[in-house]
Amino acid sequence: MSFFTRLTDRCLSVDSLLCIGLDPHVELLRQATAEEARDFCCRLIEATADQACAFKPNSAFFEVFGAEGWTALREVIAAVPEGIPVILDAKRGDIASTAQAYSRAVFETLGADAVTLSPYLGSDSLEPFLADPERGVFLLCKTSNPSADDLQALNIEGIEPLYLRLARLASGWNTADNLGLVVGATDPITLAQVRRVVPDMWLLAPGVGAQGGNLEGVCRAGLRQDGLGMVIPVSRGIAQAEAPRAEAIRLKERINSICESMDREAAPVLSSSMAALADALLEAGCVRFGEFKLKSGAKSPIYIDLRLLASKPNLLTHAASAYLPILQGLHYDRLAALPYAALPIATAISLQTGRPMVYPRKEIKDYGTGYAVEGGYERGEKVVLIDDLVTTGGSKFEGIERLEAAGLEVHDVVVLIDREGGAAQELAEAGYRLHAVYTLSQLIEHWVGVGKVSPQQADEVKRFMGIRD
Repeated sequence: MSFFTRLTDRCLSVDSLLCIGLDPHVELLRQATAEEARDFCCRLIEATADQACAFKPNSAFFEVFGAEGWTALREVIAAVPEGIPVILDAKRGDIASTAQAYSRAVFETLGADAVTLSPYLGSDSLEPFLADPERGVFLLCKTSNPSADDLQALNIEGIEPLYLRLARLASGWNTADNLGLVVGATDPITLAQVRRVVPDMWLLAPGVGAQGGNLEGVCRAGLRQDGLGMVIPVSRGIAQAEAPRAEAIRLKERINSICESMDREAAPVLSSSMAALADALLEAGCVRFGEFKLKSGAKSPIYIDLRLLASKPNLLTHAASAYLPILQGLHYDRLAALPYAALPIATAISLQTGRPMVYPRKEIKDYGTGYAVEGGYERGEKVVLIDDLVTTGGSKFEGIERLEAAGLEVHDVVVLIDREGGAAQELAEAGYRLHAVYTLSQLIEHWVGVGKVSPQQADEVKRFMGIRD
């Protein structure tokens, strides 16, 4: 039985994704001794064992006591009841015989079921830890410390940040269902990005509580579609509570309540990462409900302003990454952004993919170069047209006309939101394919399902837009 099969069985048997962190900080102890660190952890184990999907002792707080601390750590692991996985937070990382020795120390000497590892030395540094399918590894992918981006967010080959490249590699290394990833809970957008790249892998998401991670945001960003796939560790939030057991019960029930609300959502059409982006767009004011006067004089119950993305870099990056699965299935040489809202979006896509960008001008200058299309390109190249949203095909045809007049080929148009105003049919009749990350009805159904938009507001928008159920 693989490690994650065992973990899944445990989560289902106690209906819990809560992992109890065992971090005996010296300031929490009655006295600074290895014996007190052991007793502190054993009290937590006894109080919370029936609520925990796993326990996660941090080796550093035991190693500080020397040989006595090592003995105390082994005794703490032995105190965890049979059937509850123990994840040793040790962040090991080395190669060859050294890695083998570390593996034996973790799994044989200490008796842990899984361990956290550093990926810096590559796949061969993981092999001794992954050799037994019953033993698990959680590989550091995106951590929550302030300087994590110094390395983890470095752009790889102009395509994607290092942490996403690592996630893809780890998915390929997970041949025995015993490799997962550590992704900090303090950044739900990043967590959602990783989940999108590895839809099936287990994630360990530390940072809820003392570090500021929001429990609902973490669940929505990181859970798989089956409601599993993520272990949520909490340490100080439980250890420092007046009644640790009561706090563990509260957290477990809160997680389950969030999961149940997600299950009740009217239209489970969005993945966890897509749902997180949809909610972020709403919270940022990129989509607003109310009464808005349009240029035509008509009053609309909805207003979409994706130009706001330009001043929200994290959200812009997340939105741009949502285009990538569509773009990966298309054949093109360059991106072509329609001014103005799509310019920052296409730039972010270009930075993530390494694909060059051009854009057709709205107004052609009668001085300077007089170019109708800005940027370097060669005649005959294929471009994919990028825009923020689409209602009808009008503005898209104007951009396409200028691109084709410059000798570029256009076959595909990709937008973030299709307002479902007939653009897909208009473009198709002219020989172009429309691809949208979201349709407006998908977004509305999701927001109604999570209680962010009322059914009455949804009905008003659908009537105004002519969207049929």
